[in-house]
Amino acid sequence: MSSTVTITQAPAITAENVLRLFPEVNTTLIGGAHNSATQDNDMAGYDEEQIRLMDEVCIVLDEDDIPIGSASKKVCHLMENIDQGLLHRAFSVFLFDSKNRLLLQQRASEKITFPDMWTNTCCSHPLGIPGETGVGLDASVAGVRRAAVRKLDHELGIKASQVPIDDFRFLTRIHYKSASDGKWGEHEIDYILFIKADVDLDPSPNEVQDTRYVSQEDLKAMFGDKSLKFTPWFKLICESMLYEWWNHLDSGLEKYMGEKEIRRML
Repeated sequence: MSSTVTITQAPAITAENVLRLFPEVNTTLIGGAHNSATQDNDMAGYDEEQIRLMDEVCIVLDEDDIPIGSASKKVCHLMENIDQGLLHRAFSVFLFDSKNRLLLQQRASEKITFPDMWTNTCCSHPLGIPGETGVGLDASVAGVRRAAVRKLDHELGIKASQVPIDDFRFLTRIHYKSASDGKWGEHEIDYILFIKADVDLDPSPNEVQDTRYVSQEDLKAMFGDKSLKFTPWFKLICESMLYEWWNHLDSGLEKYMGEKEIRRML
């Protein structure tokens, strides 16, 4: 006797489907009302500051990176929502020093998603606030650059004067989905930003437990160390284009910049 297995496919990520499936999504990008995670029983046991950050407002997208509205960071990172297609905008900063070493961070144990994992310099989200939203590639890149300056200060204590907005080089966008555990995960269109700068670090211990500058050889050795864990988006970027981009950091990077197509890594 043969059996039939039914595979349920998530609906297409369109504005119509997202707004039907997720009543928590507010069609207002800036200033919309959202329920607070600080009063949510689901957040019991997590770090108080990290719970507060779950109230930040992320930009909800369709699959073509067009904003639909906004939702709390908590709503955007629940796997039950991700598995139904909820998608948001993010960025990943790769900061290199004058020796072309890449600055890595190890995420704090207090982080709700992907705690204790090594990753690129800074990974976060542009928010539904003035200056960080955007429709169309140029406006969206401008928004994530401003968000990058904000988060480099918040996480690593890097002052805005050391990372001028115009020095961030936008390469491409990746669309990926990864589970952190059974409850939380990521589903993002992630803007990849490179910047070369010598900076002073003053990491927030609630965000970052360690930092390290690495050469390409150092990074490959870290990946060979089975005791270390890495964020899935960082591994995806490293396994695809990072080393090629890195080789052209001082000459020829222009040919990789401003890519208009979204790289689907699902």
